[in-house]
This record gives sequence, C-alpha cells and structure tokens, in this order.
Amino acid sequence: MDFTYLKQFMDHLVEAERVRGNVIEVYYQGRKVFRNASGYNDLEEQKIMTGDEMFNIYSCSKLATVTAGLQLLERGKILLDEPLYAYIPEFKEMHIKTKEGELVKAERPILLRDLFCMTAGFSYNFHTPGFREARELTGGKMDTVDVIRCIAKDPLGFEPGTHWRYSICHDVLAAVISVVSGKKFRDYVKENIFDPLGMTESVYHHTEETLARTATQYSFIQDGHVDFDIVEVQKRGREGAGYFIKRNKAENTHVLGPEYDSGGAGIATTVGDYSKLVAALAGGGKGVNGERILTPYSVELMRTNHLNAELLKDFNWDELRGYGYGLGVQTHIDPVKSGVISPLGEFGWGGAAGAAAFMDPSIDLAVLYLTHTFNPRAEYYRIRLRNIVYGCL
Repeated sequence: MDFTYLKQFMDHLVEAERVRGNVIEVYYQGRKVFRNASGYNDLEEQKIMTGDEMFNIYSCSKLATVTAGLQLLERGKILLDEPLYAYIPEFKEMHIKTKEGELVKAERPILLRDLFCMTAGFSYNFHTPGFREARELTGGKMDTVDVIRCIAKDPLGFEPGTHWRYSICHDVLAAVISVVSGKKFRDYVKENIFDPLGMTESVYHHTEETLARTATQYSFIQDGHVDFDIVEVQKRGREGAGYFIKRNKAENTHVLGPEYDSGGAGIATTVGDYSKLVAALAGGGKGVNGERILTPYSVELMRTNHLNAELLKDFNWDELRGYGYGLGVQTHIDPVKSGVISPLGEFGWGGAAGAAAFMDPSIDLAVLYLTHTFNPRAEYYRIRLRNIVYGCL
C-alpha cells in the first residue's frame, strides 16, 4: 500500500485554503498504517500542526454514544422498540406542532429506535421553553437528564417514525444511558469505552490543560454570507471564495453547561485517541489492544440501513447520495448514486468542524480525519477521502 496520494490530498486541502490544518490516521487490519499532519495549528502564529493537538469533534461524538447504547442492548438493559417513556416517564404523552401551529396528540410513542435513527421528531433548537426551564431549574449547570426531562414538554415536529430529521436524538439517548446505568453519561462512556480501549485523551468537558492543547478553531465565511448554525454547517457546507475568522477554541454551543454531557456533540479528543474507537468499530467491536467493546453482530446492526424509501427522502444532504442511515451512522447502500468506490456497508459519520470517520469491517479499515474549521466544505473532501484511501490500499 502507498499513501502518497492521501498525503498530497491533505496538503492540497491546506494549500487550496479549504482548511488551515488537518490530521489523519488510518488503521488497516488492526495496525496503524498511516498518519499525517498538514498545515497549521494556528496560521497567524505560524504554529505547525503536529497531529498531537486536541479537537472538538462535535457530531463525530455520536459514534461513542450509539456504541454505548448498543452495549446496553447487548446486556439486555434496553430494546430498540421500547418506548422512551419507559425510562424517562415525562415522554409518556407527546404532542406535535402542526404547520398551522396547532398542537395535536402524537399517535404513537417515541421508541428508543427513533433516538438511534433520528426519527423521533425532535429538532436542534436549544431555545425552546423546555431548554429555558432547564436553565432555570439547574442554575445553568444543565444536568443531562434534568434537561431532557424538561424538553419533554416541547412539542415534536412530526409524528415519531414518519420522518428523518437531524436533531438532539443522541443527547436524549445519552440521558437514557445515564438513567439505565445509574451513572453520569460521561462516566459510563469512560468506564465502558474509553478505558477498555486505552483512550486517555478523550473528554466531554475541557480543562485548562486540554484547552492548551486544542487546535485553533476557524470559521470559513463565504463572500456575501455570514456565519451560520453548526448543524447547517454539517448539513450543507459551501463552496466559493471567502475568508477565515478565528473562533474561541473553547466554544462548543452544543455543550450547554458544565454538567451537560452532550451525546451528540460533546467530545474533545486527539486523532490518535479517537482512532482507537474508530478502529474498534472497523474490527467488529474489538479494539486494537484486544479489548472488545461490542459484538460483531451489534456492529452489523449499527451499519445496516434502517430507513425505508419514504424516510430516505429526508436523508438528502449533499454528501450523502448513495448512503442510508443505520444506528447513528451513514452506511453505503448504492455505489451508483454515491460514486464512491467503497463496498456496501462502509459506514461512519462526521462533525461540524470537519471531523470525518469511516469504517469498513469487510477489510478491517478505519480512517479518522480531523480539522477545526466550521463550514469545512465537507461535500468536497469527504467523498474524495474515501476514494483516495481505497486507491492507496
């Protein structure tokens, strides 16, 4: 195998000013076979990217959350088709806000399956009455379970199970994991995923030490536009001329307070550390250190498309052509539509500041790419990354 073209592409992303700096790590058949850092940790200060920096990986955190949820499934603690209210009773009776603004009672409950699959009817709006009540109730600390109990009072956007919509589903799943395990979500993940895999540099809340190691965050602002919501950043991205601005590297608008463990966007980590989880999923649930965190059967369930034809109409982001959605991950279902040379069942997910992970258990391949740029124009590089990596093999 020869990773020359992958290194050239990493350098190209910096030289073409799509990102300021980036890092990547590739595992193949249980061995780390490639690592590269290109560009700058901080361009203005001329700090070179070394690959040891920490990054806020935002929605790439979801890989850890759905892994934790599937662990509970394996242990008989939960079932996918159980109602959410069995664990958080506040969700017993939900209402839906219609396009006309009327509230109607939901016909069926939210299932745990809906949380994994983003079909619950939630949104990513953190300014609802439920969130405002949670801030008052917790004094701004925003304990995960208390917050989720509060938002049960907010109406849903649609009948559960009838649409796919990117939302706080995995934050709600984190609350379920906390309730079922009797632990804070961050502690459950540390004890059951991070510690077994030897992940010592992954955290849910920054400290002074982790911030000192964190790469500078940037936003790319396209000419004629203003910065926009980080969900839209992940969903669309934009091409064209523009400029970069620095952001506060401690800023993560999805971490709502010091006690809020965001299952959907909370992890800060390094490429070397989070690659251990990505490699474990590529290895059918077994880490490169020999520790098993999931069975191969659970990984198969995770990477199986769970969306029917009607739901796939909603799964229409620019970079997701030819992909379905499994349990918290995109999964390759149609190479004709995708134009990607990976096999069916290759799966993964990304994050708003440019993180991209993909795994292929058929050949035990794991790839983790990190950058720290909002509006990273992911539709340009994420598909190309897949094709280049397979070409290098």
